[in-house]
Amino acid sequence: MTYVWRPDADYLHNSNVSRLMRTLEVDSIDALRARSVEDIGTFWGAVVDDLAIPFRRPFTAVVDQSRGVKWPEWFVDGGLNAVDACLGAWAERTPDAVAVVHEAENGAVTRLSYGELADRVARVRAGLRARGIAKGDAVAIYLPMTPEAVVATYAVASIGAMLVPLFSGFAAPAIASRVQDAAAKAVITADGTIRRRKQATMLPALRTALAECPTVETVVVVDNLGGVLDLTDGEVAWSDLLAHEPDPVVEDTNASDVLLLAYTSGTTGKPKGAVHTHAGFVTKTASEVAYGFEMAPGRTFCWITDMGWIMGPLSIFGTHGTGGTLLLYEGSPDVPDTGRLWELVERHGVSMLGVSPTLIRTLRAAGDLPSEDLGSVRVLGSTGEPWDPESYEWLARDVFGGRVPIINFSGGTEVGGSFLCPYPVEEIRSCSLGGPALGMDVDVVDDQASSVRDQIGELVCRQPWPSMTRGIWNDDAEGSRYHEAYWSTFDGIWRHGDFALVDDAGDWFILGRSDDVMNVAGKRVAPAEIESVVAIDADVAESAVVGIPDATKGEAVWVFYVARDSAADPVEVATRVRGLVASGVGKPFAPSQVVRVERLPKTRSAKILRRAIRAAVLDADPGDLSGAENPQAVEEIRELVKELR
Repeated sequence: MTYVWRPDADYLHNSNVSRLMRTLEVDSIDALRARSVEDIGTFWGAVVDDLAIPFRRPFTAVVDQSRGVKWPEWFVDGGLNAVDACLGAWAERTPDAVAVVHEAENGAVTRLSYGELADRVARVRAGLRARGIAKGDAVAIYLPMTPEAVVATYAVASIGAMLVPLFSGFAAPAIASRVQDAAAKAVITADGTIRRRKQATMLPALRTALAECPTVETVVVVDNLGGVLDLTDGEVAWSDLLAHEPDPVVEDTNASDVLLLAYTSGTTGKPKGAVHTHAGFVTKTASEVAYGFEMAPGRTFCWITDMGWIMGPLSIFGTHGTGGTLLLYEGSPDVPDTGRLWELVERHGVSMLGVSPTLIRTLRAAGDLPSEDLGSVRVLGSTGEPWDPESYEWLARDVFGGRVPIINFSGGTEVGGSFLCPYPVEEIRSCSLGGPALGMDVDVVDDQASSVRDQIGELVCRQPWPSMTRGIWNDDAEGSRYHEAYWSTFDGIWRHGDFALVDDAGDWFILGRSDDVMNVAGKRVAPAEIESVVAIDADVAESAVVGIPDATKGEAVWVFYVARDSAADPVEVATRVRGLVASGVGKPFAPSQVVRVERLPKTRSAKILRRAIRAAVLDADPGDLSGAENPQAVEEIRELVKELR
């Protein structure tokens, strides 16, 4: 029987989204979705009021679309600095409430109250200003998930400078390309981090990158490894900034001033810098965390992620925009063993736990249910990749006893949040994304931009939203790259590049990127659809499916899998997998190859790099692997495939 989350009276009457429903006088989440896109200005104005987002200067209109759907102006004439909304208001109201908790892989814990966080931000703000950093400058943040990442984020934003978050595992070329594009004036980094009980240095990669980044004048270095900092010209210790007297002045920024340049991963071509604003990003992320993830003062938010992905800034601004506590974990979530994640939940009373499907597949493969007390969890979050039913239902039903919803949402760097999101007040079927996120006029369409149901189509959005990127940084005056990326397929409609499906029950599903979808003998199928079937086999811990050129079918399906048991016979597994796919998806999609591997290449946030796998099969360049957790897995697959031929 398909698993379905059904809300109890607490979620139906006491949740944040139910409060918004009462305010807007609707009696169901679907009615709220419809109301939210009837008049987007009225809806987002109501969100600002409901979440008490503090504008220094009131806006004269919520949205102005006089330049067209591609170039909306949000919160016209308004003044807002993200730091006022997410830190200042709470530091004044509840200075002793815990704002940040950090746990290192070795178990060391650090806590900062809102008052303490505000003091550190004011000191670093003073130090940055003393070094000439001012409004409009770009400052890259190349840090692991530590308290300093939060302090730096707010310090940069508070002087009106632009944040440029970088993935803590980036190599020098990936760092350089983003710092160059942003023309960053400063970089805040650490000497390194600890992951899987090993030191991973960061400063050497940054130094190499900065040889190609002449705009950088200052590098601030956090002593995160506990050693002696050997600094060179232009580098200053983080402790020196903290030694400054607090600067009380938060820059007066317009609602539309740039807060953040969020770069795409750069797996192909030049990285794109999505431009997010103070008011737009705060409003969207705070609404996401409040209505989808049930955050509020006294609750703790933890997402296993990295500052360099959009979930890093979303976690910071979203959690503090609702007055909650942000738990940062620095390290691998399965060290010393697969119980580490559950121990984090119990030890810190986590209310909202964000995980990836791949991480849950890894924990499930270990075979044991957690013994820890997980009663504090009110919501589970997920994003980034499709679920398979077995892992989803193991988490929802076996681990959590069906008592909390999985808020499986989907959006992107350029979205600044989600397009699709279920809410705790509705029934949520296994693996479903629920429906459109509030205020998002999304649809699934065919090649003529006509709505389609119960068939695969393109995910699009017909109206703008507050955190929609204001273009691509360093684009030309006409916004050519921006237009080509999102607006060139359908006239006046944002095409996101995801294939999606709304089934006959009205549930929404993401089926992978448009360019991941395979065309087998004229039939389109998404990798996730086959992977969910492959996961049924008891000997398969996880899998990745890619389409490989085939003279007969156009594309043939190849399955790469990691075995649960080293003794599993690969020939028997391959036979079973072919049978499962033939019966579960259709005979045309039965895999041509089923290849056992020791590991699959993944990003640090545990997304499987299908395109890199495909490149390995074709003996081609896999592109930029600087964001990969284990790039060597690509070459291992390349060698395996050579042996097959």
